[in-house]
Amino acid sequence: MKFFKSAVICLFLTSIAFSQTKKIEIEELYTNPKQYYPEILTQLQWITGEAAVSFVKSENDDKVLVKQSVNKKDSKKIISLNEINSKLSQINSEKLSSFPQIKWINKNSFYFWKNDSLFVLDLKNQNVNTVNSIDKSAVEIEVAENFLVAFTVKNNLYLAKNNGETIQITNDENKNIINGQAVHRNEFGINKGIFWSPKNNFIAFYRMDESMVTDYPMLDLSTKPAAVENIKYPMAGMQSHQVTIGNYDIKNNKTVWLKTGEPKDQYLTNISWSPDEKFIFAVHLNRDQNELKFVKYDAISGEQIKILFEEKDNEYVEPENPAIFIDESKFLWFSERDGWNQLYLYDIEGNLIDQITKGNWEVTEYLGFNKKRNEIYFTSTKESPLERHLYSVNLKSKAIKRLTEKSGTHKIIANKNAEYFIDNFSNLETPNFSSIISNSGKITNELINSKNPFGKFPAGEIKIFPLINENNDTLYSRIILPSDFDKNKRYPVMVYVYGGPHSQQVSNSWLGGSSLFLNSMAQNGFIVFTLDNRGTPYRGISFEQETFRNLGTKEIEDQITGIKYLKSLDYVDTANIGVFGWSYGGFMTSYFM
Repeated sequence: MKFFKSAVICLFLTSIAFSQTKKIEIEELYTNPKQYYPEILTQLQWITGEAAVSFVKSENDDKVLVKQSVNKKDSKKIISLNEINSKLSQINSEKLSSFPQIKWINKNSFYFWKNDSLFVLDLKNQNVNTVNSIDKSAVEIEVAENFLVAFTVKNNLYLAKNNGETIQITNDENKNIINGQAVHRNEFGINKGIFWSPKNNFIAFYRMDESMVTDYPMLDLSTKPAAVENIKYPMAGMQSHQVTIGNYDIKNNKTVWLKTGEPKDQYLTNISWSPDEKFIFAVHLNRDQNELKFVKYDAISGEQIKILFEEKDNEYVEPENPAIFIDESKFLWFSERDGWNQLYLYDIEGNLIDQITKGNWEVTEYLGFNKKRNEIYFTSTKESPLERHLYSVNLKSKAIKRLTEKSGTHKIIANKNAEYFIDNFSNLETPNFSSIISNSGKITNELINSKNPFGKFPAGEIKIFPLINENNDTLYSRIILPSDFDKNKRYPVMVYVYGGPHSQQVSNSWLGGSSLFLNSMAQNGFIVFTLDNRGTPYRGISFEQETFRNLGTKEIEDQITGIKYLKSLDYVDTANIGVFGWSYGGFMTSYFM
């Protein structure tokens, strides 16, 4: 009941609003949230085969796709929505109501979906054609470079060829056997179940057997009356699903199964292909999650060739990235084996060539390899866990160079050869600044510098600062003050908590990583406080593993450090401190109470 009461208290306090000229309306966060967003360039992406980017903008009641080169400020029109619709009408296709999501094939053509049909628009010849179509109920859709399409319908996997033929790859009548979809509840970096080979000759895919998993009842509130719907959910200590990996040979219309062996309920993750399509690689992770084996398979026979390497940890290992091949025989591997998430270089036989990055910071994303410069590009927390910057590292000298200058969060999109990068940047003062930078770190073009969307709203001040817990750990915290803050008054506090793995809440980005809802609460007279406790990411494996088999203890100790700080502030109403959280934050809220 305490958890329920806490929610009621928070709702009651929101009505005690301080007078403002204009506020962020909670209802509008759901009905019209875009008015509060910084301006961005829609569908900003690299044009394949050209040193230019494209994006969609509004122009005279039309949507227009434009391109902008890496070093010229003026944009050039490519094609408009009206012009695309005109071309669609010529082949008796229905019109598009909005500009489609496109993907560039080369500098002269791109493809897009309309309903269940795949279209290619050829800019050079000024025509549009249907190149494939799929079942109307298809999900988990993966398009190959030659426009073959793999997809799932219900629990089976299909292939749509360019000639209109559709092949059913799997034929499992048991609905509890699922093909071509994500497995292991989307953990360990798993976000899909279909893996095209590099040359589009094969499709590797997951097969998940949930027959042995007990049913768990879920209540469907969308019906009247509510209805019970059972899902397969393995409760702690009970039997889990069993996963295998298939490989479908398109030319021979044949599927082989990788001989992954025992135990059947092991985790199989991080699937990747060798560039020559001869080998499939997969990580075997035991149920205790403290030992992984990186295994090489023969793609044709499914036979296990060898275990390339193993990793063990007293608490857990957490593989989240597949092998990243930088040429035919060498690949990069993410690992936390030295206490921080870093990059290691291996050859295809499993021999460690070198540790490429090293330090008390984490690589957060691999972005590309430039063969000419012999450099890897990545983002990391090297400057601060609160920030993300773009770096290069030379494979021979190991020299690391920071390529982004402004303090804050840089979200990077590399072009194919890692020669240029789109940099979408923000910090507490900058809503969004998009530019193009070269692989030497020079800004070659400024694309957009967004205005503050809160110009017409009285926004509260946001502060980010460190606190030190009793374990002498630094805990990064954020406080949002009411927009008409008066240090001589006392304010109620809403502590927003999440606090679980993979859940950094505080960052040097726009709004400090907070949501519009939290800023709305501040406008309604609350101080809003958030702290990233032990167990949250990007602080090294020791910080993250503090909560291993001890959930809700170390996190609460750290949150109490935050409460003690709040109680030391003269402008905090210490009798009115509430806590709010969802998902892992809901678990934290109940413990916190």
